[in-house]
Amino acid sequence: MAAPRPPPTQLSGVMVPTPIQDLEALRVFTELFKEPRNRETAPRTIFQRVLDILKKSSRAVELACRDPSQVEHLASSLQLVTECFRCLRNACIECSVNQNSIRNLDTISVAVDLILLFRELRVEQESLLTAFRCGLQFLGNIASRNEDSQAAVWMHAFPELFISCLNHPDKKIVAYSSMILFTSLNPGRIKELEENLNIAINVIEAHQKQPESEWPLLIITDHFLKSPELVQAMYAKLSNQERVTLLDLVVAKLVGDEPLTADDLSAFLRHAELMAGSFVDQCGTVLKLTSEQHPEDAEVLATVRLLDVLCEMTANTELLGYLQVFPGLLERVIDLLRLIHVAGKDTINIFSTCDCIKEGDVSSVAEGFKSHLIRLIGNLCYKNKDNQDKVNELDGIPLILDSCRIDDNNPFLTQWVVYAIRNLTEDNAQNQDVIAKMEDQGLADTSLLKKMGFEVEKRGGKLILKSSSDGPSRE
Repeated sequence: MAAPRPPPTQLSGVMVPTPIQDLEALRVFTELFKEPRNRETAPRTIFQRVLDILKKSSRAVELACRDPSQVEHLASSLQLVTECFRCLRNACIECSVNQNSIRNLDTISVAVDLILLFRELRVEQESLLTAFRCGLQFLGNIASRNEDSQAAVWMHAFPELFISCLNHPDKKIVAYSSMILFTSLNPGRIKELEENLNIAINVIEAHQKQPESEWPLLIITDHFLKSPELVQAMYAKLSNQERVTLLDLVVAKLVGDEPLTADDLSAFLRHAELMAGSFVDQCGTVLKLTSEQHPEDAEVLATVRLLDVLCEMTANTELLGYLQVFPGLLERVIDLLRLIHVAGKDTINIFSTCDCIKEGDVSSVAEGFKSHLIRLIGNLCYKNKDNQDKVNELDGIPLILDSCRIDDNNPFLTQWVVYAIRNLTEDNAQNQDVIAKMEDQGLADTSLLKKMGFEVEKRGGKLILKSSSDGPSRE
């Protein structure tokens, strides 16, 4: 390691006699450790000396926590603490040797204890925030790609540090503590989060407040969503707005560029059970929107997001089969479609077609809801005769056909009706016959059927429904 320029009193590597010289020496090493070659040749005695300075300075912080009158004397100690953390942070960058040396000195324990003291200080000083942030950066760097250090950080930091930091008003502190949590988590530690759900919920809140921050997002997508047990336990405790945030990320994972891995699919089969069960139980809440003074509350929005999730899940071949046989799902979707369809016809409300309500009355909450219900029915009936027959038994075919109207509140509604009818009639003569008879009796609009790519033909006194375009698909 290149020798630093000596401060006023010569550095021995072991003793620096005054706080000012301590600070100057620390700054020299902080700068030197920006270079990989200096990190790789650093003697262990440097880290021992930094730890000694950190311990001495932390005593001043501890005193200020016990005696608020001492806070005004913290400035020099906070400077030293900050520079200690910066020095250690830089020394750990992509250097496992230094990570191990610093960890073996029990520096992690001292750092965590000091950071927890910061939350007890009732002061608003930028110098305190800077020390706080640098301490968290150090813990993140010492744990990076080092399983032994990750274990040590977890042992000392969980759960108190995360409870203290993930809901901190300072965005950087939230981001850095999220980085530490992301770096330290593994399947075994996820189990511990099930017993400390507030930490998991705080991560959801952090993403909700700071969607631009990558660490809370990565914790959710790369760790939480791989654990159906954690998601199920957490979902029951989340507020409706927090559920919306989580469900949005589930949709993003499903429609992302990267296909689901085998491990992802195993977890998402369990997620599908949770989402389908929740929708069956809660979907009636959307009927609140039929009232004149409908509340656009988070409970309704969470139900809408559940439908979005189910649409995307049933567009996945591996998840579709499970949801096609989920008890009560198809029946509940048809019931709900009928209820909102009738409600939209009987009175002017959010489920009425757009030409029946005045501009400005349209709710973004319900936009596309009917379209997605019909899309989900189409998916659930894809190459599944039992479900095709069930829709017929529940008089769902006339309901779907009657929904085929231009409606600005439901983009692509006609296309989804076409899609659903194709999947309902594929290799199903009975359902084809139902539609053919509706057309013959004037119950189905002939021009509408033609626009949808169907036509009815009489053959030997029998009505045949023919498709004039491509066969069915799943979307």
